[in-house]
Amino acid sequence: MATERHDPITGRPTTGHEWNGIEELETPVPRVVFFFLIAGTLFAVGYWLLMPAWPLGWTYTKGLLGIDQRTVVTRQVEQAAVSRAVWADRIAGEDFAAIAADEELMRHVRDTGRTLFVDNCAVCHGVRGTGGPGFPNLAAGAWLWGGDPETIAETISVGINSTDDDTRISQMMAFGRDGVLEIGQVRAVAAYVRSLSGQQLGETDQARLPEGQEVFAANCAACHGEEGKGMAEAGAPDLTDENWIYGGDAQSVFTTIYSGRQGHMPHWQDRLSPVDIRILALYVGTLATDGGTQ
Repeated sequence: MATERHDPITGRPTTGHEWNGIEELETPVPRVVFFFLIAGTLFAVGYWLLMPAWPLGWTYTKGLLGIDQRTVVTRQVEQAAVSRAVWADRIAGEDFAAIAADEELMRHVRDTGRTLFVDNCAVCHGVRGTGGPGFPNLAAGAWLWGGDPETIAETISVGINSTDDDTRISQMMAFGRDGVLEIGQVRAVAAYVRSLSGQQLGETDQARLPEGQEVFAANCAACHGEEGKGMAEAGAPDLTDENWIYGGDAQSVFTTIYSGRQGHMPHWQDRLSPVDIRILALYVGTLATDGGTQ
């Protein structure tokens, strides 16, 4: 009869397996492992019985509790729609001034408007509405067509130079490329335009200011105004502030005058609901007052 061997160091029995004088200890699986295996098995069996679990080709086991996640989600969406309708109907029916004065409604405007803006507008205007080269900074309060909610809503609806029949149309001629102005006149009026916003000019550009002022009065004032403060009716920007869509440095201003600019904004009334457009118009208005922090 075989005698059980024990390791002389640990005193534990060995399995009888030996490799080059090294014997394997008899190490049983810890009981805690069996406990978790049994508990996991019981949990799995219980879950299979209580919850939808096993596919059966055209259907699945429903579970004793009859829980259906699709039904749960559908119910939650319906409840959210009912909750939204309460304040959305007010936004759709009340005038913008009344909405802006209602802090509870404006909380919904900020929450929902932020999502609408990020999903639809941020790709051009940035997440905070601060714009970029070729795209207006909506947080600066420098509006091309006007910054009241009604006007913003109209701009969102029909777009600018879009395919909508009622689109806003805004184009700046290519004064140099099309030969309307000579190259020297372009340089002169570019210097004058930069001076309107208080930029420091070199001696050469300073000398060009009288000619530039004359060129501006004859060619630019019709849209930008005699003082260069812009004209909302034509979507012409204010040239006296520090907000430049295409850049206010000497080269950018020269390029703008020489080659012209034709910005584009798609119309959104075919994609967004009237309520969503009103929410966006109100939200965009808050970007200027809140400093683009929304």
